[in-house]
Parts: sequence; C-alpha cells; structure tokens
Amino acid sequence: MLRVSQLALLLACVAPGALAADYFGAIAYSTSTGAHGWAKDHPSQAAAQKAARAACSKHAKDCKPVLWFKNGCGALAVSEKIYGWGWGTTQKLADGEAIKACAKHGKACKVSLQVCTAGAS
Repeated sequence: MLRVSQLALLLACVAPGALAADYFGAIAYSTSTGAHGWAKDHPSQAAAQKAARAACSKHAKDCKPVLWFKNGCGALAVSEKIYGWGWGTTQKLADGEAIKACAKHGKACKVSLQVCTAGAS
C-alpha cells in the first residue's frame, strides 16, 4: 500500500505539461491553383502532413506540405503569385511569420489560412 501512495504523490508532483501529449499540424499548398489544405491534432508530423496533403488534393493535383508544427499554430499568407508560411506558439506569431515570409518576394500579402493544435492560443 505504501508504494501506491508514493506513486500517487510522485504523479501529483509531476508538472501538468510533462504528461501532455504532443499535437502536430500541417499545411499543404498547390502552387498552380492556390488550393490549400490543413490538418491539426495528429500524433506525428508525418500523419499531419499526410492529412493536409489529402485535404488539399481534393482541389488540386500538385499539393505539397509546406509547413508542419507541433503544439502551436501555423499560417499561410498569399499575394498574387507569392506565398509564405509561418508558425508560432500563438496564432498572432504564426500570422506575422507568414506575412514576413510572403512579403520578402511579394506585395499585399494577406493571411489566407490559420490553424492551431489543441492547447495553442
């Protein structure tokens, strides 16, 4: 009985985040059509990318994953023929990174897709 209570005490002392699961998200994009797809809350990077590509492929044949993220947010920004992506711990940070990436090569970039995993802001 003593060991069970010791285990319970140990688990109570472990930081709540230490037992939390990792959640992966991804964004896929078609350069020829501008179609995009996204995925969130998958158990691995590969699973998230596969789901994002599948979602995008419903609208275009040349979809490719352009971004993956873990326990956070992702964003896709586009202008006329340029796109950029970014990720961050919050949607605001991800949006800013996507706009910066797009603006390096284009003008009038706007966020067209936002997605966060569980537990992100």
